Amino acid sequence: MIRTGKVVKYGDNVDTDVIIPARYLTTGDPKELAVHCMEDIDLDFHNKVEDGDIMVAGYNFGCGSSREHAPISIKASGISIVIAKSFARIFYRNSINIGLAIVECPEAVDKISEGDKVSVDLDTGVITDETTGEKFQAEPFPEFIQQIITNGGLVESIKAGII
Repeated sequence: MIRTGKVVKYGDNVDTDVIIPARYLTTGDPKELAVHCMEDIDLDFHNKVEDGDIMVAGYNFGCGSSREHAPISIKASGISIVIAKSFARIFYRNSINIGLAIVECPEAVDKISEGDKVSVDLDTGVITDETTGEKFQAEPFPEFIQQIITNGGLVESIKAGII
C-alpha cells in the first residue's frame, strides 16, 4: 500500500497535549478532535491539511499522556501517515490500535521539507520525496500490523475476524 501526500512538518518532543489540547477531551468525536488537532503550535493546521497528507516530525513524537485522542485527531484530520525520528512508545501503540500508519526514519525527517510531496510504500518501507527525488529506507511493519492499520485499527480487525 502506498500513501502519497503533501508534508506538514514539526520538531522534536511534540506531546499529546500539543497534538490535541486537554480542553477538547470532553468529546470523543473524531471530526471534532480533528478541528483542534495541532492548534496550539499551528493554528492553520486544520485548514491546510488535505486528505492523504503526511506529517513529518522529530524525536519522541507523541510523548506525554497515554490518551488515544492524539492519534485519533491526527487520523481524522486527514493525515495518512506520520514519519518521525522516533515515537513515544504509548503513542506508537495507540496509533496502531486506531489504524494510523506510522514510520520511523530519521534520515528522511532530516531531508524532507514542509510542503514536499512524499510517498511511502508501507509494504517495503521505501519513502520517496517526490519533490527532490530522494529515497529513504524505513523498516516496514510486519504483515499482521499492516493488516490492523489497513482495517482501521485493532477493534475493527477483531470485528472483521482478521485477528
